[in-house]
Amino acid sequence: MSSPSAPDPSRRAVLATGSALGGTLLASGLPLTQATAADRTETAPPAGDPWRAVLDDADLVWQRMPTAWYEGPFLGNGLLGSGIYAEPGAASTAVRFNIQHSEVQDHRPEFGSLFGLARLPIGYFTLEPVGAITGLDWRLSLQDAELTGTLTTDKGTLALRALIHNDRSVLAVEVTASEGERGFRWVFHPADAISPRAAFKPLPDGYQGNPPAQVAEHDGISAAVQPLLAGGQHATAWRERTRGRTRTLYAHVAHSYPRTTALGRALTAVRRTAQLPYSALAVDHRAWWHTYYRKSFLSLPDARIQRFYWIQLYKTASAARRDAPVMATSGPWLEPTPWPNTWWNLNAQLEYWLIHGSNHLELDAITRALSEFRDNLAQETPTPYRADSLGIPRTTDPQLINGAASTLMGYGVGVPGQDPPTPEVGNLTWALHNVWLSYRHTMDRSILQDVLFPLLRKAINYYLHFLEPGPDGKLHLPATFSPEYGGDSRDCNYDLMLLTWGCRTLLDSAELLGVDDPLAPRWREVLAKRVPYPTDANGFMIGADIPFAKSHRHYSHLLAVYPLYEVTGRTPDERALIERSLAHWVGFEGALQGYTFTGAASMSALLGKGEDALEYLGELMTRFIQPNTMYQESGPVIETPLSAAQSLHDMVCQSWGGVIRVFPALPAAWADLVVHDFRTQGAFLLGALREDGATRWVRLVSEAGAPCVVQHGIAGPLDVRDGRGRPLHHIDVGDGAVQVALRKGESALITARGDRPDLTVAPVRPNEDAPRWGLPRI
Repeated sequence: MSSPSAPDPSRRAVLATGSALGGTLLASGLPLTQATAADRTETAPPAGDPWRAVLDDADLVWQRMPTAWYEGPFLGNGLLGSGIYAEPGAASTAVRFNIQHSEVQDHRPEFGSLFGLARLPIGYFTLEPVGAITGLDWRLSLQDAELTGTLTTDKGTLALRALIHNDRSVLAVEVTASEGERGFRWVFHPADAISPRAAFKPLPDGYQGNPPAQVAEHDGISAAVQPLLAGGQHATAWRERTRGRTRTLYAHVAHSYPRTTALGRALTAVRRTAQLPYSALAVDHRAWWHTYYRKSFLSLPDARIQRFYWIQLYKTASAARRDAPVMATSGPWLEPTPWPNTWWNLNAQLEYWLIHGSNHLELDAITRALSEFRDNLAQETPTPYRADSLGIPRTTDPQLINGAASTLMGYGVGVPGQDPPTPEVGNLTWALHNVWLSYRHTMDRSILQDVLFPLLRKAINYYLHFLEPGPDGKLHLPATFSPEYGGDSRDCNYDLMLLTWGCRTLLDSAELLGVDDPLAPRWREVLAKRVPYPTDANGFMIGADIPFAKSHRHYSHLLAVYPLYEVTGRTPDERALIERSLAHWVGFEGALQGYTFTGAASMSALLGKGEDALEYLGELMTRFIQPNTMYQESGPVIETPLSAAQSLHDMVCQSWGGVIRVFPALPAAWADLVVHDFRTQGAFLLGALREDGATRWVRLVSEAGAPCVVQHGIAGPLDVRDGRGRPLHHIDVGDGAVQVALRKGESALITARGDRPDLTVAPVRPNEDAPRWGLPRI
């Protein structure tokens, strides 16, 4: 954490943009070779290229049959998804391959986002052997994004390979059967096309499920066509092809609304893809995944956490694409859930944080969706304010539509000072913080100019309608709702914190864009006169009317600490306030959930408390993370494991406030650690090596020519050199930080003076063995 003497560049300098790079991102050019050792343990990386080493080591394995979605293998490409596990009630006779798709939804807005616009279940295939299943040996290869292995029965074996093709969006499963299992079969089971919430909550009056799917043959291709009461359809088409001793299943899902073109598209996709044998189909699929992983590299000596991290990168690319819908609570793997759509009061934000540091902005669906469907956001704002304001409801479909205002069917944008509907109004501003992160990590001016500034301006304008001066001369907010705590409060911290961040960001952005905005004086007035964040002896309150006094999983009252970094502990009193608030929040047992511990880990990392951060991640792993690294609260929810990867990022590197902090919160046990092409704010690619508890070198490549201040962690005098080894001018700005002037494309290497370390990046050796994720033998 920065002390008061740490560099504090102006926000205008911090935000100043250069020419953004489009398309392929620059690599830092560091040599990357494998580590070698004669006495490797099972967890030591195998010989070979470094990415192959860490990815092979992170593969999930199953030597016991998974029985639910949170135990089994999962495949996906952002659209089509399949979770694989034993058929419930028939574990010895069938294996289920779910077929779900992130675009498949209902289209009846009169029943709201939770029923009438909900994602709809599609169905599943069962792989049904001839004999009874007696064992299995499966491996999910992260590097290739493929499931391989053998299913054993009392009649023989079924060797399988399975993938969801990255570009073709086809599930392909190749099965090679022994003689006794040649009669195995595939059976498709269409699901009832009804909102999954129906299993948890009462149906709205007048709501009924869609009619049954119609299954038929079409010139050698089978298809299940699901008609929708609102018009349109979705269709699942499949075909088996036999080549020698192998049989390969090809399946594709298409959705169309209001037209009924899904069947034709699905048939065409299967017809074209089934011409290719599995091995040919896998070539470009594997190539995409190999390129994906090589955009960044991280290795640390905790084998369990390192494997978990790489699985989250696999999971994210399986669930997200820029042009795919913003992830619903379960990603593409829809299961029975009370949350069958996209949630905006925490879930969506946490789902996408890890894309920035891991250098995967190609997965940023939030920026794309908020831009593409901004007109719908206006329609979701209460009618009197639509001309100049925007808001996002608690839940929406992929087009950011909520539909009905009844809480039975969805949660609309409320009005401060009124209830019903619940006045939950800060969600759009928080979502736009994700857009701001995408801007800051790329310095892409178009994000700032075309998306962030115009949308944030209207999101903050909604607040400005309700701010009012009080007897104390301060600006106050009427009662609003802090997500999930319960009750409305004046001067709610969730909203005050987002309002403050929003006004500050608008002023900085307007200056950068050269915009003389007529609202700028009002934004300055808010920053000068808004009431202080309500606090008491225990730290931050929910709001002026509501203390924090019960167990609560959400950190909505702490956003100024994390992720907004508006309150960072710059003074002893501010640090004490953060520590007191954090301890009080996690001190109540009962309602704490997985993302409670990821938030606590990241806040601890802000304070430089690596041991505490690791302890919180340990609590998460022990109490909440499931065998395949999925997570559930009543139903499947995907944000928590993904946000745990961001907590790890926060321990390894932080770049808020214009300072890149290298290894700011590492526990003592992580004496060795390597990071390569980690993306930071300011559009820098960071490489760094920690060895025997000390930082050996730090390397930064500038993509945009933004100001560069780095807290490097190297003791004593420094050498700072450019890409050709020549000395670079640098300024010691205190608190272990240097300022280096780098133009676009230039790099800086920081080492101890006279040190010429080996710049090879390789996996570090784990401190101890650890079981693989999945269901290995006990």
